[in-house]
Amino acid sequence: MPYAAKIQLTPAQQDELQHGANGRTVAARAVERARIILRSAAGKAKWEIAEQLGIARQTVRRWEKRFLRQGMKGLEDAPRSGRIQPEQIAHIVQKTIQETPSDSTHWSTRSLAQVVNVSHSSVGRIWRWKNLKPHRVRTFKLSNDPKFAEKTDDVVTLYLNPPADAVVWSADEQCQLQALSRTQPSLPCVPGHEVTKTNDYKRHGTTNLFAAMNVHGGEIVYTFHQQHRHEEWIQFLSMIEAATPPGKEVHLIMDNYSAHKHAAVGQWLAEHPRFHVHWTPTSGSWLNAVERVFSDVTQKCLRRRSADSVPALEQAIGEFLDQRNENPKPLKWKATAVEILRKAKRAWATLHDLYGAKKPSAALASIDRFLAAAPS
Repeated sequence: MPYAAKIQLTPAQQDELQHGANGRTVAARAVERARIILRSAAGKAKWEIAEQLGIARQTVRRWEKRFLRQGMKGLEDAPRSGRIQPEQIAHIVQKTIQETPSDSTHWSTRSLAQVVNVSHSSVGRIWRWKNLKPHRVRTFKLSNDPKFAEKTDDVVTLYLNPPADAVVWSADEQCQLQALSRTQPSLPCVPGHEVTKTNDYKRHGTTNLFAAMNVHGGEIVYTFHQQHRHEEWIQFLSMIEAATPPGKEVHLIMDNYSAHKHAAVGQWLAEHPRFHVHWTPTSGSWLNAVERVFSDVTQKCLRRRSADSVPALEQAIGEFLDQRNENPKPLKWKATAVEILRKAKRAWATLHDLYGAKKPSAALASIDRFLAAAPS
């Protein structure tokens, strides 16, 4: 066997390859290449790597050689564009990013291929090479709260460094949960056939889930109400107080919903001095940890459920949350306020560069003040 140069990884390369090898949303071919290089760097022989991954030794050799020549860039897909020239590739990328077809909201490989006069498979290869996905959309919302930075830092500090002798609760409502029953029975999952259900249903009413999560204990306090006014919110605050051990302060994270800021709620809080309220920024529900609980309720408990009455729906949700409380999962928050605010600032800068700014952002001014005072 000819001498093979040993692959040595920098810490950054090791982290990137490890992330790629374990990624759930990474293409299978990229996962395979990352695992080849990691095993090679660990000193494993080509035949051993090939046997573990179920591939040919020539495949292992190919990616080792490309990594040794080009580093991480050597693991990327090379464009297989045939006779397509670099100028054509740049033109395809430019149209994908900056234009849309006249009859649709986004390009498909076939619609763009007709315009640029190449095959749709070539467009697909170029998109994969440049990591372009015009068919996918992610939603976002930037808060314009004038105290965005201060509120973000306040909430994140509770997650990362909670006060001693205190319980941190994240509380909110999940409103208008519908009890729906399908008009015909569903068919179960069998080999070669997925679960089916009718696309029409009967409505049997709605309920509102009130829930609070003990951020560092994981326990969930919950109840149901037909309405979500300040009266129901005060009742729920009493449940949170009863669930908090005597002698401990209560730090309550909640959003800016009008019922939470009602004068009667303020009076109740003034009469219960161990409660300390921490407001999330407007349009900042992602900072409220209990939203993760609501997401699980929707995805795991409600998405496919059929309930023929509101009490049946409430019972199903209650059983789901009770089982969760048997093995509570505390919040594992990692991002610091500075990291979050720097990311938000980059997002504001991108929007400004793309579309211009009609008026200065109050949230951006808050971010700039905070970052200027933060340690570098």
